[in-house]
Amino acid sequence: MTGDGIVAEVLDRRGRRVVLLRRVWHGKVLTDHPEMAMFRGAVLAAVSDPSHVEADPVRPDRERCFARGVGISNWLQVVVSYEQDPARIVSAFAKRKDPPTWRT
Repeated sequence: MTGDGIVAEVLDRRGRRVVLLRRVWHGKVLTDHPEMAMFRGAVLAAVSDPSHVEADPVRPDRERCFARGVGISNWLQVVVSYEQDPARIVSAFAKRKDPPTWRT
């Protein structure tokens, strides 16, 4: 894992270790969503203390963590993969629409 360059890590709401790899943060998140550069701390907070969590409808080994009212849009969505140990953040982006299973 050291060669992957962990740039941050956090415990999720169940106490599981989740890492953010340099190649994901720079090669995926910031490449696809450069506006996220200022929100790495918010990404980690969305994993550790989310406003809402739902299972990924396609990948059962992934969760979507949401933080409400953070960043540049209504929601911040962070996708965490539990396929490996430690778990990994695989994507993060702003989202305007409420999560599909969100209930106010």
